[in-house]
Amino acid sequence: MPTITTTDGAQIFYKDWGTGQPVLFSHGWPLSADAWDAQMVFLGQRGFRVIAHDRRSHGRSTQTWDGNNMDQYADDLSELIEKLDLTNLIMVGHSTGGGEVAHYLGRHGTGRVAKAVLLGAVPPLMLRTESNPEGLPIEAFDAIRKGTYEDRSQFYLDLTMPFYGYNRPGAQISEGVRQSFWLQGMMGGLKGQLDCIREFSEVDYTEDLRKIDIPVLVAHGDDDQIVPIVAAALKSSKLLKNATLKIYPGGGHGFAQTNTDQFNADLLAFIQSQTVEAAA
Repeated sequence: MPTITTTDGAQIFYKDWGTGQPVLFSHGWPLSADAWDAQMVFLGQRGFRVIAHDRRSHGRSTQTWDGNNMDQYADDLSELIEKLDLTNLIMVGHSTGGGEVAHYLGRHGTGRVAKAVLLGAVPPLMLRTESNPEGLPIEAFDAIRKGTYEDRSQFYLDLTMPFYGYNRPGAQISEGVRQSFWLQGMMGGLKGQLDCIREFSEVDYTEDLRKIDIPVLVAHGDDDQIVPIVAAALKSSKLLKNATLKIYPGGGHGFAQTNTDQFNADLLAFIQSQTVEAAA
């Protein structure tokens, strides 16, 4: 399996398919690169080089005791990008992966990156605070920690229902999608997955977003039960210098899997769109 070894010795698994302009995908919690397979094949068949990695302690990457934090995730991503010498890059992040993309861009800059896509992404801040009343209370994340620690196998299976909007009336439930989510989650390490809950809930990405100077597609379902749109995309799109906001009516958190054709078409259109440069 292709891996890179980071400066602290962790092995990061990645997929690298096709040739052409590179598109790099960052997955959500507690998943893996496999969550992006449909997007990777779609773009790969259209002349793009598509890459997706398993975040440390997720999927096939090393289950580390330390370093399961957003600074390290962004640094791991930087090492992968430099190892593969990716330039003119499109970065795509879902949920926690959206935080990873935003923090990479804020921490390492946009020199290698042409555009970014944030789908159902956690920035700017999921936690409810005095300055962020639209966020979720800490008790919601404590419940995720409790469920993951006590019986993550059952918790992950149950989580698929709100994650994909399968708990809504008339929803077309795919047991295959549910089982794929469970399998990806169970591949990862418990310690790292527990650590990651803080990173997607309590890390404030506001300053990262303000630093990003490239075009960003901010896509979000307005029925996202995991990352509420009011605390996420509606705020992120205002903090970014060059954002395009795309709202999916009735869309849930796992939109890329439940509405694959629609998201793939929107992703391709954004990648291929001509960027209007600001006058010097």
